[in-house]
Parts: sequence; C-alpha cells; structure tokens
Amino acid sequence: MRNNSYTLLQGSNSGITRLKLNDPGTYNSLSTDMLKSLISRFKELDKDQKTRVIIIEGSGKGFSAGHNLKEVKSLKGKPNYKKLFELCSKLMMVIIKCNKPVIAKVHGAAFAAGCQLVATCDLALSTDDAIFSTPGVNIGLFCSTPMVALSRNVARKKAMKMLLTGEPVSAKHAKDIGLINDYFGHDNLEDEVLKLAENISSKSRKVVKIGKKAFYNQLEMPLDRAYKYTSKVMSENMMALDAKEGISAFIEKRKPNWKDK
Repeated sequence: MRNNSYTLLQGSNSGITRLKLNDPGTYNSLSTDMLKSLISRFKELDKDQKTRVIIIEGSGKGFSAGHNLKEVKSLKGKPNYKKLFELCSKLMMVIIKCNKPVIAKVHGAAFAAGCQLVATCDLALSTDDAIFSTPGVNIGLFCSTPMVALSRNVARKKAMKMLLTGEPVSAKHAKDIGLINDYFGHDNLEDEVLKLAENISSKSRKVVKIGKKAFYNQLEMPLDRAYKYTSKVMSENMMALDAKEGISAFIEKRKPNWKDK
C-alpha cells in the first residue's frame, strides 16, 4: 500500500485497485490537500494498464464528512472560496472522465461533498447502517455543488428534500432513491464489493471504457441526438477486436479471450 498521507493506494492481481481516504482525524474531510491527492490518484489510475476497476473507501469511522469547515472558515475572500469549490468540482469531473469504473464502498457517514463523491462514483455499495446527507442548509451554506451529482442520480423531489432539510437518510432510503446500488451488513460488504468489482474486471477494458464514456456523454443529450450518438458509438465498438471475439465466443459457447483491443 502506497501512502501519500492523505490517500492510500493498493493494487491487486485481479485488476482491482483500492483507494482509501486517509484522514480519519477529520472524518476524511475533503480538504484542499485531500482533493489534490485524490485528483492525482485518479489521473494516475486512469493511465495504469493494470487497473481495471477502482474501489474508493474511507478510513476510520466513516466515508467522508465533506469539506473541512475549519479550512473553509479560514479562507478569506470570494476568490479563495471559488478556488476550493472548483477544485472539488474538478475531482468529480476527473472521476466521471476516468476510463475505469469507480465503486464507492461506504461505511459510517457520507455528508455534503462526501455524499457528492458517492453520487459521482459509477456505482456505490454501503453498510446497512451508513447515513447520507447534504446538510449545508443547516449551517447557512447550501450544498449547491453536491446538488449537481445528487440531482443527476436521485429523483428531483427526493433530492430537493435532502437539500432543503439537510436531514440524513438511511442506507435503505439511499437505495430506494437511487443514490446507492445496495447495502449489506458489515460482515458482508467487503465480499459484495469485491464480487461486483471482479465481475466488472472480467470484462474487456476497451469495451468498458467505450461504454462509460458514452453513458455520461448521452445523459444530457436530447433523445434523438442521444440515439444518433450511441448508434455511432456502437458501430465503432463493432470494429473492436473484442467485439468480434465476444460475439464469436457467445456463438461458440465458450469464454471470451479479451485482448482489450
């Protein structure tokens, strides 16, 4: 495990890389240093040929409490506030644009920008007692940037209730509204996360890359444009060696031998 004080990185032979927020003293707050570390890590993993899936989790008692409010309070002037929030937004875009699927493994609390991070990840699993919240309204700082990720994953009125009340929601409710995929007991979460990661890792890296990029690109398109765009993507995908191999393997009733090409 490589440590740069704010994040820990651990790879495995199965193509799954673990990324751990490592500032438990501040409940893994997304401070400037933490954000810079995470951005660097994701850019590194995006280029890493051995990494096929990324699991992100928090150390200590929980996932992340969001921005470090002591740091926020110490900043002086609108330009410095803007710099911090734009840095956080940059992290979220780096995750979206990362070629590798990112799975959030959540325990404890995921609040404010920590909740935003969960919503931004491609997939999310949590413990059954995890809690999620966008509590900024309670301290006079509306969770406007977390709202971007939340509103794109959760039904509008469900998202608005979280944002306007700041009340925490349970893992069950988070699953019901689409914030996370599922939740499990503490003893089972690790196995379930690995099972999901290993499933994805067994697919063609090239095809997963094509699919993730297309998914986010088409989301904001009008329906007709989205179909035109994805028809082009699928046509280009068909030219890939792995598409030909996958179809042949299916017809021949055998396991495909991916070349990631």
